[in-house]
Amino acid sequence: MLELDHICLSYPAQKGTQAVVCDLSLTLAEGQIACLLGASGCGKTTVLRAIAGFEPLDRGEIRLAGRALSRPGMQIDPEHRQVGMMFQDYALFPHLTVAQNISFGLRRVNAAQRTHRVDDLLEMVDLGALAQRYPHQLSGGQQQRVALARALAPEPSLLLLDEPFSNLDIDARERLAFEVRDILKAAGRTALLVTHNQAEAFAIADQVGIMQHHTLVQWDTPYALHQNPATPEIAAFIRREALMAQRAQACLRGCPDE
Repeated sequence: MLELDHICLSYPAQKGTQAVVCDLSLTLAEGQIACLLGASGCGKTTVLRAIAGFEPLDRGEIRLAGRALSRPGMQIDPEHRQVGMMFQDYALFPHLTVAQNISFGLRRVNAAQRTHRVDDLLEMVDLGALAQRYPHQLSGGQQQRVALARALAPEPSLLLLDEPFSNLDIDARERLAFEVRDILKAAGRTALLVTHNQAEAFAIADQVGIMQHHTLVQWDTPYALHQNPATPEIAAFIRREALMAQRAQACLRGCPDE
């Protein structure tokens, strides 16, 4: 479904340009959920923006279902890519109800089809009883599900999720990651998300890519990454992230002052 073929991106800097993504390749099969995992500044969000059509490539090619979306000198506009995106802050319209937010991307669909599609999505994300509420009347997890339903409404070939759980408290993140996975699998969608949180990545993804030094250093299943890290550096990263998650959970239960 998705192919990134040796892509490179850079941004202008004080002295020439600064590489942000270097020689990154991956393939994602139809119906799979994948995650790019790495520390802040490693380039993972830039990869997402390139797939969405917001950043041009210096080198390489991005293909979706065999169709070239980006290469140097050629770029399909974001609205013509069949790619949906769920933003970190959800970007819900505060003056629209839950149902109206979900239907926003269906303005070219006739009223009867639009109503049917919104009803189906409300049921899928378990928000049917809240259809007429406004975003400020919802919890963070409920807002997240509205944003997910809105992104799924136009039935994109690929859904991109940028740090979808970062606005939630630690206790809710992993539980909601499983919920999002179930929703995406029920919808049969191919999805790629980025996060710096290992627990989220391992909870939701069929494939996980570890990004370090602005490139992809291992692309594998969560089990294989945990059991067979490709380098000592990846092994240390996974251990460090797991330890940080354990400490966070311990503090939620009431850790002693140090």
